[in-house]
This record gives sequence, structure tokens and C-alpha cells, in this order.
Amino acid sequence: MPEIKERGEQPYVAVKRWISWTEFPVIADRLPEIIGWLAARGVQPAGAPFFRYVTIGGEQDGEVEAGVPVAAPVEGEGDIYAGVLPAGRYASVTHIGHPEQLVSVTTDLLGWAAKEGLTWDMSEDDEGEHWASRLELYHSDPAVQPDMNSWETELAFKLAD
Repeated sequence: MPEIKERGEQPYVAVKRWISWTEFPVIADRLPEIIGWLAARGVQPAGAPFFRYVTIGGEQDGEVEAGVPVAAPVEGEGDIYAGVLPAGRYASVTHIGHPEQLVSVTTDLLGWAAKEGLTWDMSEDDEGEHWASRLELYHSDPAVQPDMNSWETELAFKLAD
């Protein structure tokens, strides 16, 4: 069952790319690189790695960040850059299962919010939906839990103030 959670600001480092949804591994496969980049600088992740859907361009494409939270701001390098996830109220739901099932979990979360009369922190234009913060947080470590059917993933979408 979805719930509303208050989240504080969260510094992070990430890479961002506009992709077709069939190219998702192009961005997803960068997470280990980012974690290694942090480790080489003696910086530990401060939470679960995530994908942030910046722009949903439609059925075919979107702009996505692959990010890792950090305890304090870190200066980026190359195409790895620093950012801050905004504080605020988020509609959140946790899913245990294969990431392929997240499409239906997302649909359910969006439907629940509509029934509850909640408004997203999001704007729309010809390019698509621009989200203040629409996150998939991966709480399972694939090295510890290789069975994707057992992964714990949290969806957290920022609500309008």
C-alpha cells in the first residue's frame, strides 16, 4: 500500500542521458561505475542507488539519471556530476520482485494518487512530463541478492507542496 513520506534534501552524484526505453541498460549499467568512482575517492554511498526519471517523453523515451546518494556534496568529474534531490512529501511504495514488474507498480501508484486527489510536482510541455523527483531506489545489492525476483525496490515520487 502506498504511503506519503517526508524526505529531506539528499546530495548525490549521477550521470544523465536521454534514452529510448529499450536502451535502459545504457544508463543502468553506469551505476557500478559511479559506485567505483566514489570508492576511488574514499566516499561511501549514503543510501540506495537510484534511477531518477527527469523527463518522461512518452511511451518511447525519456531523460534518466543513474545516481548514488552521498552524505555530503561531492564535486563531479567528466559526465559524473553532483546534484541534490529536493526535500518534500513523496508518495512511496515498496515492491518486492523483479524490476520488470515496476511498470504495473508505477501505474498502480499513479492511480492511487489520483484517487487520493494528490498532485505531483511535475510540469508538462511538448517534450513530455518534467518531474521534480521521480525515483526508483534499489535497496537490494545484486552481489548479496542475485535473484532479481527477490529485489526490494522503492518508488518515491515527489508531491506538489
